[in-house]
Amino acid sequence: MAYPMYEVDWSVLPPEQNRRFNPAFNIATIKQVVNEAIERVAPVSVRMPTPTRLRDLIRQIRAARTAAEERSVVNKECAYIRSTFREEDSVWRCRNIAKLLYIHMLGYPAHFGQLECLKLIASPRFTDKRVGYLGAMLLLDERQDVHLLITNCLKNDLNSNTQFVVGLALCTLGAIASPEMARDLASEVERLIKSPNAYIKKKAALCAFRIIRRVPDLMEMFLPATRSLLTEKNHGVLITGVTLITEMCENSPDTLNHFKKIVPNLVRILKNLILAGYSPEHDVSGVSDPFLQVKILRLLRILGKNDAEASEAMNDILAQVATNTETSKNVGNTILYETVLSIMDIKSESSLRVLAINILGRFLLNNDKNIRYVALNTLLRTVHVDTSAVQRHRTTILECLKDPDVSIRRRAMELSFALVNGQNIRSMMKELLTFLERSDPEFKAHCSSAMVLAAERYAPSNKWHLDTLFRVFLKAGNYLRDDTVSSTIQIVSSAPMERQAYASMRLWTALERSAISGDATEKQPLVQVAAWTIGEYGDLLVSEASNAISMVDEDGFDDFTRPSEEYVIDIYQKLLWSTQLSITTKEYLLLSLAKLSTRFTTQPSQDKIRVIIDTFGSHIHIELQQRGVELSQLYRQHAHLRPALLERMPALEAPGPAGRDDDQEPPSSPTSLPASPTRPLPDQDALLDLIIGSDSLTNGDVEHQPTQAAPTNNNTSSNDILDLLSGLDLSSPAPAPAVSVANNNAAPPAPASLLLDGLFTAHQSEQIAQAELPSVVALDKNGLRITLDVQRAAGGDAALTMRASNSTASTLTDFLFQAAVPRTFRLDMMSPSATVLPPQGEITQVLKVNNPTRSALRLRIRVSYNVDGNPVLEQAEVNNFPADLFN
Repeated sequence: MAYPMYEVDWSVLPPEQNRRFNPAFNIATIKQVVNEAIERVAPVSVRMPTPTRLRDLIRQIRAARTAAEERSVVNKECAYIRSTFREEDSVWRCRNIAKLLYIHMLGYPAHFGQLECLKLIASPRFTDKRVGYLGAMLLLDERQDVHLLITNCLKNDLNSNTQFVVGLALCTLGAIASPEMARDLASEVERLIKSPNAYIKKKAALCAFRIIRRVPDLMEMFLPATRSLLTEKNHGVLITGVTLITEMCENSPDTLNHFKKIVPNLVRILKNLILAGYSPEHDVSGVSDPFLQVKILRLLRILGKNDAEASEAMNDILAQVATNTETSKNVGNTILYETVLSIMDIKSESSLRVLAINILGRFLLNNDKNIRYVALNTLLRTVHVDTSAVQRHRTTILECLKDPDVSIRRRAMELSFALVNGQNIRSMMKELLTFLERSDPEFKAHCSSAMVLAAERYAPSNKWHLDTLFRVFLKAGNYLRDDTVSSTIQIVSSAPMERQAYASMRLWTALERSAISGDATEKQPLVQVAAWTIGEYGDLLVSEASNAISMVDEDGFDDFTRPSEEYVIDIYQKLLWSTQLSITTKEYLLLSLAKLSTRFTTQPSQDKIRVIIDTFGSHIHIELQQRGVELSQLYRQHAHLRPALLERMPALEAPGPAGRDDDQEPPSSPTSLPASPTRPLPDQDALLDLIIGSDSLTNGDVEHQPTQAAPTNNNTSSNDILDLLSGLDLSSPAPAPAVSVANNNAAPPAPASLLLDGLFTAHQSEQIAQAELPSVVALDKNGLRITLDVQRAAGGDAALTMRASNSTASTLTDFLFQAAVPRTFRLDMMSPSATVLPPQGEITQVLKVNNPTRSALRLRIRVSYNVDGNPVLEQAEVNNFPADLFN
């Protein structure tokens, strides 16, 4: 027979049976006594099992082999913990909360233990309070209502006689304080900062630091007590006091000025730390309290910035720290690093700055990669302060370009470019070219572009400039950016004729080698520049006059051999037949070959060129096929126009900040062709020009695409306006890609002329007249007001400046303004100033209107935007422009 486990009170047995266990009793006697006792006991209480200890729970969870097993163990334990929480007087509450916190740190929900944490906090036992406060810091935040119930418990514990209980309350308050809780208990914290107990004072200062971060308005309350912290001898209190003052100075200029008076005190403390002897309590690797030194140096940096008087007071101590700190340990390097930052931020003496940069130079020789990286990063930030001092370490910095660590190489490369100037450009470029050749692909694009800019800025001669550019093209390969190709072409086109001949010869040598070795695919930017240059100056390449030009480069090499015309065409044919060159590169080559037909004079070369061009008339790619057809026409119907149309390009203007209109394509990038001659031109058969807004691109440039003509409607008159609602997708109201319209006001050119104009568009700028006409309100609805400022432009055109203003309290996102005019007009839209219209903000966009018929202007607009996640579409027709706008 199995007996259940009961708790038996033996005192209820009769006197004759209330006896102690005796070995003389047999089993039957014991059973009889127990059964009689059980019958007399009422009620019967069931014994609860002992809960699992925390270490056992951790062992079970770690022993789980799968996530499902782990969830099973956690769910079983959570169910048990919930059942124990239902008992009001659970003796295992502390242990269960500790297990629940571990479960919470594993990522499982543990919010059901929040109220139990409050019960532990209210317990008089310190062990219960400690676990309860830890649970409150982990499980409570401002989003729970339970968070407010802890305020009274915190206030009671802040007034406790036990310093450890006060410390627990201060730590919890600093961790979970809401603005309301901080305002309620700030006075208690301010009182504890003045406590004579260093333990409580340190905790109170850290709590005040957290409170000020949450509620900066309470900063003034702690000012008097904070200044007194610097008079303490306890290093823990000093560290917390300096930390609190640093936070105040960073957040309030008035407080910063208030604490500038403590600079002498900070200098005195720092001097005592440096000159103090060995102190086992504060010594770390032979340095006295490096943590306090770092905190003080950071505060001095803040107090001395842009203040000559404060900087003067701390110059001597910074010099002492820089010269007396041990550098064999990482602790000393940390202090030196903070010292360097302080020296470079304040108004320090020049000799002190040189000392700081020399410290960073020693860091570059350290074997620790982290120290070298920190040194390079700091030098990069401070190189503008004293460039000459950093130049002394140029050799060491260039050695870092060979470091195996990719982060160090990147910082060394950026610092090297910052050190380039007119005196060291030659030596620096040699080192950087070596680095470019063996660098990782991720560096080549940035490094090559930076080298091109540096060569353009500091080139000692035009010949050196060209040689350097060509070496960059050879070593960077396809990693060169597109802007490098266009900028190099501009440099060649604007050079004197002798330099143009030199460039064509150098580029021919590189092109020939690439074609023969088969690596032209990996150097397509070089092929593009070489094709453009040879196409323009091919006559200088093959003429006898080229023998008189010195082909010795900057390194003293002369490897040029004058080619024949047929050999040049053979190299072109080899490249054009290549299946691995891009379409863009072949476009360069094909147009260059067409231009060579006017540069070369022998009949065999002319026949070869014609055969090659004719073969592209049936090319599978539409762009190359179009070029082949149009260029072939120059040998048949328009042969008399070929020399004039393919003549040498004039010097290209370098694009500056305002050197090119937004709708002007760089003349050296033949990546887009105008419409085919078999298609109607936009200004001939299009109903109207519809510009779909545009976004500004990098460096203010605008992406250029051919004009898109709207479909013709034969049932409408010439002044009808296109219905702008057609095709609008409100589910994706983001602005369309940037579109720019070329100038098509002139009569339609011949096909070949159209091709060349599309490839090399001349720079044309419009000067807008200063006389302004009355503004026109185009739309005023739902807080959105759109006005058009009207101005007369040069040539009888008009310029409209669209101004969109928002008088609502909501932000309008994905703002897109569209406009359409009748087909007799020409409309060009510039990039908008923004696509987000904040409350009381404004977006502007310029519209240029050409009106050859001088008829009245009619404009239909469409505006789409998002407000609070909802798409909105508005449209209107504007026909109240001034009558004399185009007069």
